[in-house]
Amino acid sequence: MEGGIPEADMSAFRECLALSWKNPYVLRLAFSAGIGGLLFGYDTGVISGALLYIRDDFKAVDRKTWLQEAIVSTALAGAIIGAAVGGWINDRFGRRIAIILADALFLTGAIIMAAATNPAILIVGRVFVGLGVGMASMASPLYISEASPTRVRGALVSLNSFLITGGQFLSYLINLAFTKAPGTWRWMLGVAAVPAIVQILLMFSLPESPRWLYRKGRYEEGQAILKKIYPPEDVEGEIQALKESVDLEIKESESSEKINMMKLLKTTAVRRGLYAGMGLQIFQQFVGINTVMYYSPTIVQLAGFASNRTALLLSLITSGLNAFGSILSIYFIDKTGRKKLALISLSGVVVALALLTVTFRESEIHSPMVSAIETSHFNTTCPDFRSAVDPGRWTCMTCLKASSPSCGFCAAPNDKLLPGACLISNDTSKDICGNDHRSWYTRGCPSKFGWAALIGLALYIIFFSPGMGTVPWVVNSEIYPLRYRGVCGGMASTTVWVSNLIVSQSFLSLTQAIGTAWTFMMFGIVAIVGIFFVIIFVPETKGVPMEEVEKMLEQRSVQFKFWQKRNSVSEKY
Repeated sequence: MEGGIPEADMSAFRECLALSWKNPYVLRLAFSAGIGGLLFGYDTGVISGALLYIRDDFKAVDRKTWLQEAIVSTALAGAIIGAAVGGWINDRFGRRIAIILADALFLTGAIIMAAATNPAILIVGRVFVGLGVGMASMASPLYISEASPTRVRGALVSLNSFLITGGQFLSYLINLAFTKAPGTWRWMLGVAAVPAIVQILLMFSLPESPRWLYRKGRYEEGQAILKKIYPPEDVEGEIQALKESVDLEIKESESSEKINMMKLLKTTAVRRGLYAGMGLQIFQQFVGINTVMYYSPTIVQLAGFASNRTALLLSLITSGLNAFGSILSIYFIDKTGRKKLALISLSGVVVALALLTVTFRESEIHSPMVSAIETSHFNTTCPDFRSAVDPGRWTCMTCLKASSPSCGFCAAPNDKLLPGACLISNDTSKDICGNDHRSWYTRGCPSKFGWAALIGLALYIIFFSPGMGTVPWVVNSEIYPLRYRGVCGGMASTTVWVSNLIVSQSFLSLTQAIGTAWTFMMFGIVAIVGIFFVIIFVPETKGVPMEEVEKMLEQRSVQFKFWQKRNSVSEKY
């Protein structure tokens, strides 16, 4: 799933780099735990490329869109369960044990997927991986946060998010590396076992987080770790601060047990905070970000690029831009403000989705014709084309929509936009077409607008990543009153996973039912609604002290002039 980056300014990053010689132990803790983020990102990206080759090996997956969606989305269903159970495991057994258990689940899933003999076993492996991803998504940043010096905590926690986007980028490189290897997708999915094993070995040699040890009354162990993390002159002050913080946390958690849903919704500040926080998370997913990350090679093929390798290579661009955008967000989140950045981001996403809608619609309208003469050169003619009342009106798009059996388009040898042949979609047709130096299409059609689709995808990532990729996470960390922060944060996280699951499970079905162009148009309409939602329901929390956020939410929650800086909490907005 697409994540956000916690706040950290550039001075914190410079101090973080200085740790490499001042206190490398802290960096060792952060990088070791951050491998969980790398695994998270790798799984998000690797399935997009592996799916191209899974379809080639398992014909049932190629024919049934719901199976492709199931292979992607069952990991998300597992992640929802893993995140829910992970919270309890983190508190009961500790952050370190939770990370090791997440790695064990990920390792098990990677082995099952690599050895899968049918789609059902592959889906079981995806569930195990999802459980590990969900657990790691909570445990890794929590461990880094609690085992980092205060001054560089934001920078070190953001390392986990950098590794998520870095893992996505790495997955595309790995996918490209194995395109020529026997058992392509098995290597792509199985290689994830390596970082999982590395992290297990590293975590066994590292301590538990000092905050968790203090919560369990193991003060001496916690103090010993703090002495390794902080310079001698700061240790006593940090020990006292940690003790006071844990005492307050325990007191808050005891009072939070009395919270019920009705009380939550009757509290004005909490209710408005949930509108803003959960709403942002819903719009983050429903503008289609994870369809781009999970299905980007497929989208590239829909744009008219037939080769699996070409689709993976071009998809590498979106992954690289996503990583670059996550770095930009650190600079802009405090300089520009959360609300303004979200609005700029959504506006750019609308433009990008409009370009994608027009591009794919033009590709559909101007797809190459099917030639009866070209088709007659082959002995695997599509049955629907042979029995058609008016075959002269058939285009490539008509050919790809044939369903009994499914058919593919063999492009003309010299110019792909010239009329081609409509053949049964199987390995024989694919080989015959390829042997004649033609391109074989089963997902999209040859198009002169393909590069416009790539520009649209790139614009989408450029605008989304620094804004809507980060703002929902930052706002959710700031907007809830302290005594309700745990439960409200949990509700917002669950909203992300469920929304992600819905969108990922339905994307390919939508492209088949209404077409790729109209699917992107739907995402664009959601983004437009999101702009109005942000203007009406999301307050600007930039520069607002935590204790004043609650007062701000109790006032009117509408601020149409979002570009104007608020002078005081009491001012209406």
